Amino acid sequence: MSDERMGLRERKKQETRNALSWAAVRLAAERGLDAVRVEDIAAEVGVSPRTFNNYFASKSEAIAARHLERARQIAVELRARPESEPLWEAITNAALARFGLSEGTGEREPEQQWLDGVRLMVSEPALRGEFFKANAMADAELAAAIAERTGTDVEHDLYPRLVSGAVGAAMAAAIGHWLHAAEPTPMAPLLRDALRQLASGLPVP
Repeated sequence: MSDERMGLRERKKQETRNALSWAAVRLAAERGLDAVRVEDIAAEVGVSPRTFNNYFASKSEAIAARHLERARQIAVELRARPESEPLWEAITNAALARFGLSEGTGEREPEQQWLDGVRLMVSEPALRGEFFKANAMADAELAAAIAERTGTDVEHDLYPRLVSGAVGAAMAAAIGHWLHAAEPTPMAPLLRDALRQLASGLPVP
């Protein structure tokens, strides 16, 4: 099989995975988690339950996959940032880009479906395990990217995991603030402010 055909096959697999994950989020948000079956998610995408099981072990894993993919892509974006860019500036730009917040004015609200998925993961006990697992995987990948950028060792140096954990906490705080805001609030300024405060050493207000 040629590289081109292999690349096309992988893209189609990724598209199917994404479609199944989005369908799981959408249906669970509309009907409630318990009212959604794997068969329903598969039917929404036009594939068989067996195909669903080739990608995910459960509907909970499918829902958490959207959060994991978005978080993991921050590490991908960080690796692509210019080497001349200071670390915290690069992290902020990577986070905003992969949260879909850097287009246009940079202040648009995140995708509603993704936010519905986050609401589900923080409110449904059955989803919390997958949510924590997704966060741990994303944290490890971001730490590796930070280690590469800073010339540190992710296995032996504290710094990359410390920064990665702090970034994860900042994102969680910004998301939590967004979810509980009394009035609709764009995510971009919240995330930018959280990372700015980290970069400046969290000075006392």
